[in-house]
Amino acid sequence: MDSIDFKVITELVLNGRMTWAELASCLDLSSPATAERVHRLKEQGVITGFTALIAPEAVGCGLTAFVAVTLERPEHRAPYLQRIAQMREVQECHHIAGEDDYLLKVRCRGTRDLERVVSDEIKSIPGVAKTRTTIVMSTYKETPVPPMFSEHVVDVSSRR
Repeated sequence: MDSIDFKVITELVLNGRMTWAELASCLDLSSPATAERVHRLKEQGVITGFTALIAPEAVGCGLTAFVAVTLERPEHRAPYLQRIAQMREVQECHHIAGEDDYLLKVRCRGTRDLERVVSDEIKSIPGVAKTRTTIVMSTYKETPVPPMFSEHVVDVSSRR
């Protein structure tokens, strides 16, 4: 990645809906050259997609919880991950070091929904030895922006 690629990403983090012409203007490039840059960054897996950021509470998913999962044996990993990937409520799944094997970020409607997800869904996956659930009381910071871009986003955001 060169400095122009970095600038492309920074601008798209600020406004993923900008037109090729708007982005090209920020980069001092032509629209076709800008589009080519973005397509190359997508092909390289640097840009993985574009999406709207939604306030979970506004769409009925006001409860966030982190669920630590311990598997009985490593051979349970593949079927476990396959089931977790299918669960809409699981927004993130991290393989972690330490006492537990995985840490899940779960969003759902409320505690009854969380109980269903943990007790009926996650604990029913073969090989799940134990779970430990932490309910989020409030969220101070949550961002999809990688750390190397967050400084630039703050600096540039004052212009909008």
